[in-house]
Amino acid sequence: MAQLSLRGIKKSFRSVDVLHGVDLEIGDKEFVVFVGPSGCGKSTLLRLIAGLDPLTGGDFYLNGQLMNDVPPSKRGIAMVFQSYALYPHMDVYENMAFGARLMGLSKEEVESRIAEAARMLRLEPLLKRKPRELSGGQRQRVAIGRALVRKPSVFLLDEPLSNLDAALRSEVRLEIARLHRQIGGTMIYVTHDQVEAMTLADKIVVMNAGRIEQVGSPRELYETPANTFVASFIGSPRMTLVDVVRAGDRLELAGNGGSVSVGELPAGDEFKLGLRSDAVGLSRDITAAGFAAHVVYTEYLGDNAYVYVRLVDGTLLAARTGPDDLYEPDTAVTVTVLPGSAHLFSATDGRRI
Repeated sequence: MAQLSLRGIKKSFRSVDVLHGVDLEIGDKEFVVFVGPSGCGKSTLLRLIAGLDPLTGGDFYLNGQLMNDVPPSKRGIAMVFQSYALYPHMDVYENMAFGARLMGLSKEEVESRIAEAARMLRLEPLLKRKPRELSGGQRQRVAIGRALVRKPSVFLLDEPLSNLDAALRSEVRLEIARLHRQIGGTMIYVTHDQVEAMTLADKIVVMNAGRIEQVGSPRELYETPANTFVASFIGSPRMTLVDVVRAGDRLELAGNGGSVSVGELPAGDEFKLGLRSDAVGLSRDITAAGFAAHVVYTEYLGDNAYVYVRLVDGTLLAARTGPDDLYEPDTAVTVTVLPGSAHLFSATDGRRI
């Protein structure tokens, strides 16, 4: 069992405030992903949970016990770093055994745990190899295995896939998801890649500038983002945000750029209209109702395509089309909005309306 409670967590480095009072509850066996742009404080928060850095303010509880002054080795937490941090002179077996031996475990228990971890991570044929004889994906599995043999109550993973190429990232991501299902432990995973967050997480914590913007399931964050930051960060391609004004029962783009209908409008005259690539359609009929635009370029992806168009106000918008529905650059088009698919945000503070 591993339940974490972070209450008013603050962290400063000299005169620089990095975290500004973070409150977060993490339940037992949850897979939680911290996501956000570089410098938002997600790795710093992970290091505070691990005990590698001291808190500036706030309290951290693990299973109801205050952990502020508990050293890292006594917290029952294991961390996998962005760099593999393997001992180059030790083979895979010795790398995995090193931490377990420091725990004072018997030789038989160490061997049993390594055998179990090697089986789960498919490392049995590699136990006698040195790190230099392994691929990047294999090294990362060894680093995960080294944490696994400690049998911690909480696993912390700090951007473990960032050093891998695209194919290996996909492979090791599946390994981590499978591992979580097998061991049933609480995992906290840090990444700046929202695709990793969407595919792995039970719960995503979106961070920005040392604060939490929103906490929720991948579906909740994708379908009901709390503000324009979350809306533009979650989803690929990113959501397009368009400045619009009320024109009767329609929303109008500045500069005679056309107007769209999104259903019943809330109070107010100015909004930010959020449009995902699957929420819009393109028409070659430039007299149709919608936003006027011209095609910039098309990305053909095999099973579908993304057509990027430039609106009159300069906004770049992505529209998903079929693989055979391609558009030449500079083609004039009209952007239409599918009913019930638009998001509205406040023009002043970016909050969801």
